[in-house]
Amino acid sequence: MGKLISPASNPGTRLRELISGSEPLLAPGAFDGLSARLIEEAGFECVYMTGFGAAASVLGRPDVGLLTMTEMVEHARQIAQAVTPLPVIADADTGYGNPISVIRTIQQYELAGVAGIHIEDQVAPKKCGHMAGKEVIPRSDMVGKIEAAVAARKSSDFVIIARTDARAVEGLDSAIDRAKAYRDAGADALFIEAPEGVKEIERVAETFPDVPLLYNWAEGGKTPPLEYDQIKSLGFRIVIFPVGALLAATMAIREELKSLREHKTPIKALDRMVPFSEFLNFVGLPDISELEQRFKSR
Repeated sequence: MGKLISPASNPGTRLRELISGSEPLLAPGAFDGLSARLIEEAGFECVYMTGFGAAASVLGRPDVGLLTMTEMVEHARQIAQAVTPLPVIADADTGYGNPISVIRTIQQYELAGVAGIHIEDQVAPKKCGHMAGKEVIPRSDMVGKIEAAVAARKSSDFVIIARTDARAVEGLDSAIDRAKAYRDAGADALFIEAPEGVKEIERVAETFPDVPLLYNWAEGGKTPPLEYDQIKSLGFRIVIFPVGALLAATMAIREELKSLREHKTPIKALDRMVPFSEFLNFVGLPDISELEQRFKSR
């Protein structure tokens, strides 16, 4: 009966179970609560809160570090609550400061109900991992952030994914060396962003057979779009699809508005819309009605 009163659970525990399963965990990117519900409806077992999508949906702007930690945490909270008990992996950008700031960041994301986060070694303000012009902080500074993140989490099941963006700045060798240091600092999984070419992806996989790896299937990004079977055979445990839903939604809305502008009413586009009654059912109006009856004054 309704997600509004869903029982409490430990999302990190569930995420770890899924990562350790026999198949890679597929996590489409949600840019708001509605897209997260659609991901759940489609049968996926995990949701990825995309920072790129957050910037686009909240601000209508690119992912260049414009959202603050509190804004990102609140966005993560809304998505996590929309799909409880599905685990949510959230983008935590650079951790929003030094190791002391990272401590608060981890605490706030954990309180928001997400299962885990990824934190990256870019200089703030960061940029999308598939944009040009990135910079990275010294490796030792990022090691301190990972150690602080591990120490700050309340539950040991909260998943900390260390991301390095060094491939575009210092080359693949540096990115791999950094990832090794972040693993040794206590990261639960590794995310080497934007390798270019299949051989680079294979080298990453061969270097880290002993730690869960995240593959960023960035629609239109720099990393080659591998088939699922190849990703599985390489041993990646998590696959995120950060912007597919966002790009698809943008196209659909653009087409509807184009039709409205041309025809002055939505009549020509109605066959491409979900019926209003169906949408109300999808967002949970029957659950609300049931709760109203359950708790109405007597």
